[in-house]
Amino acid sequence: MKKNDSFYKWTLLGALWLTYLFLQGTRQIFGATVTQIKADFAGIGVSDTQIGAISTVFGVVMGICLPFSGIAADFLRRKWIVITGVVLFSFGTFLSSFASGVGLFILSYGIITSSGQAFVGASASSLISQYHIETRATAFSIYQSALYLGIISFSAVSGYLGGMKDMGSGAWRLPFRVFGLAGLAIAVFLVFVLNDRHPSGAPRGPAKKRSFKEAATILFRRPSALLTALSLLMFIAVDGSYRNWMPNLLGEKFAGEIDPKWVPLNALLWHFMGAFVGVAVGSRVSDRFAKFRPSVRLETMLAGMFFAVPFIILMAFASNFTVCCVAMALFGVFRGVYDSNLFAALFEVIPQRYHAAGAAIAFSVSFLLGSFSSMITGWMKDNMAVQFSIAAFAGFYVVGALLLIAARVFFFKRDYERMKE
Repeated sequence: MKKNDSFYKWTLLGALWLTYLFLQGTRQIFGATVTQIKADFAGIGVSDTQIGAISTVFGVVMGICLPFSGIAADFLRRKWIVITGVVLFSFGTFLSSFASGVGLFILSYGIITSSGQAFVGASASSLISQYHIETRATAFSIYQSALYLGIISFSAVSGYLGGMKDMGSGAWRLPFRVFGLAGLAIAVFLVFVLNDRHPSGAPRGPAKKRSFKEAATILFRRPSALLTALSLLMFIAVDGSYRNWMPNLLGEKFAGEIDPKWVPLNALLWHFMGAFVGVAVGSRVSDRFAKFRPSVRLETMLAGMFFAVPFIILMAFASNFTVCCVAMALFGVFRGVYDSNLFAALFEVIPQRYHAAGAAIAFSVSFLLGSFSSMITGWMKDNMAVQFSIAAFAGFYVVGALLLIAARVFFFKRDYERMKE
């Protein structure tokens, strides 16, 4: 690799890290300000179910777009796919600040923002992989750190800005406006930083055509892979509801005990700090034992889901705010343990040539179906006590754990052996 390639690959990583930070961060603005949005829309009779539908549309659109984003990354210029995606989700975020009801919110946030974000990931990952060959693991670990920092920092800032009383009932519009415009500025920055040239020594020529039909066939013919993908559906159902509803649920549960401006930070900080620890521990343990126990990745995911359940229940019914925060953190640890091996477990039973397509299909289906949980959570809030809305998360994790038990006990050994054929 030439010297300029060596410098550029880290410049590229820094630019895409910033992009991913904004992608994950702007996704959190809605959840961090949902209490203020509900209050502002109270005059037009908006229910929690309708508010939840906004997030559900976001996830459904994401699920529809993900397979096409993978195809686009193979056949179009990745630089312009990333930039177009950033422009779309930033414009959608900015447009959301003018929403006066659920309809425009669904258009701006649920459709425009979601579709833009769906098209960034595959091309950004491909660009990183293209330039970082010997440093790939390090590059992606750095890139992934933007997820947690984006969630925590944008939630904190959005919650603070949205709760500024001197701004009136429309204060929630400010973070959408600020971060939307900042995202558009980043898109301009990327025009001058990103390029599509091949680094020295990288493979040249057109990308090999991917067959999503064949990848789907492989996925459905490997029961352990399919069951693992279905556990992902349960995981995403909880993750989407937690991100969008937990600040509101926590604010209602401990009204008067904590400044509303800092509720979003507390709802997400402890959980995702725990997740960061869980990811580090889960990946280290599974990597150590995987050489002589291939099923350890699936077992690590199972342990993550199983041991998260009691802490979800404690989080729901804790009468003390500190105890609730500890429960959120421990729930986060085991959520991270599950998350640490998701791709690795799938790839143990899916041929390498189908890794990207298989993962795209698994995530597409999971977003399409799992996103309905946000609307279900809103319906539960309309019809029952707050704590039961939170406790319902445990049910999804129980189902996910049962799916992983079935995958490990009945199918993994056979599917793993088929990889040697």
